[in-house]
This record gives sequence, structure tokens and C-alpha cells, in this order.
Amino acid sequence: MSDYNNPRPWGGIPAPADMALDQGLRSFMLGVYNKLALGLGLAAAIAWVVGNVPEVSHLLFRYLGAQPVGYTPLGWVVAFAPLIIILFSNFFMRGMTAVGSAVFYWVLVSLIGASLGVLFLVYTGAQILSAFAITAAAFGGLSLVGYTIKRSLSGMGSFLIMGVWGLVITSLVTMFVPGLYSNPVFFFAYNIIGVLLFSGLIAYKTQDLKLTYYTVRGDGATMAVATNMGALSLFISFVNLFQFIVALLGGGGGRRN
Repeated sequence: MSDYNNPRPWGGIPAPADMALDQGLRSFMLGVYNKLALGLGLAAAIAWVVGNVPEVSHLLFRYLGAQPVGYTPLGWVVAFAPLIIILFSNFFMRGMTAVGSAVFYWVLVSLIGASLGVLFLVYTGAQILSAFAITAAAFGGLSLVGYTIKRSLSGMGSFLIMGVWGLVITSLVTMFVPGLYSNPVFFFAYNIIGVLLFSGLIAYKTQDLKLTYYTVRGDGATMAVATNMGALSLFISFVNLFQFIVALLGGGGGRRN
């Protein structure tokens, strides 16, 4: 599971959430969604290659016969690189340029896409497609709520981010407690909580992007950074929501024959 705490590296005081919508805001949000869609397409293509092309799969996963049994050293690097980069990104984010933020976005999208390749080894194609369709529909509705709601979601956002960090810690604990994740009660509760947290984060981060626009509009370079980082924030929320949904649909793993 990835996490991304989305501070505004461009600074400024957010405008009220009920400010009138204008063409500039719509163009800004469209730019974010377009970049998000391209990122999802690239990540999906990379994940498919990692999970379905043997020459690539064997670089990242250890096999016992035809059965994947774990990660190779390179696989562990790919699996944890996105989280490590995100955790240390705040050290250089505030001085990020438009080009730097674009490179940062595409590098992370590519790494996360590669880490998602394991899903093709665990779940069936039907489960993955169903989970993606559900996630896309949920994302559209939740983002619309965040875009149109007049009530500030900032308080809820702080609570949700703390909850996500709790999930990150819990996911690390499951790596060292054999059988914990496979426990039906824990499995269901963990994934349902993940769905609820990232559903809320999608609405919150969409509203946060709307406020960001009113903070940085008129500054082309800063707007470009905001577009890239906003797309990344929504991308990570989408991917995490998708992972929790596919886990619930697959019951922990509908391994292919």
C-alpha cells in the first residue's frame, strides 16, 4: 500500500470552498484529470508487462516451478521504492520546478505500475477488471462530491491521513506476523477500512486541489507543479482504493490456473 500526504509545496492561504467556479478552475481540474488518466494507463500497461511477460516477471519474482513464491532482491526494491521516495519527497518538494514535478510524477507512476504487476499473479483478469471498473465509478462520484461540496473537508482530511498512516503501520506488521492477513475477520476489516479511508481522501483531495487553484492561479510555473502533484495525489488514492477493492473481490487471492 502506498501513501501520499499532500502538502501544498507552493504555499499560500486557501480560498473559501464555496468560491464561484470559473473557466480557469475547470481547465486546471481537466488538466489534472487528463494527467491522472494517462498515468493510470501507463501504470496499467507496466503492471500487465510485469505480471504477464515471463522475461520481466522472473526479474522481480522468485518462482518454484511455475508458481511465484516471493520477490527477488530487485522485486523488493521495486515494491518499496515508491513509498520510500514519497516519504523523503518533502525534503525537495518545496523547490520543485514544473519539469522536476513532471519527472517526479512519471517516475513514481512507473514504479507503482511495476509494483502492481504482482496483482496479475494473484488475481484473475476478471477480478482485476471488475475492481478497476468499480474503482473508476467510485472515484468519479467521490471526486464530484469533493469538487462541488461547499463544506470544508480539511478537518476530515487530517483524520483520514492519520488513518492511512495507521494502515501503513498495520500492513508492515502483517509482514512479520504469519497468518494475520489471512485471518478472515482481520482481512475483511483491514480492507473495508482501507476502502473507507481512501474514498474519503479522494473527495478531500479533490476539494484541496480546487482550493489550490485559487491560491496559485496566475502563476504558470506554479500551476504546472500543482497539476503534476495534484494528479499524483489522486493517482495514489485511486491505486490504493483499487487494491483494497480487488482484495475484497478476490477474497485475498483468486490465483490464476
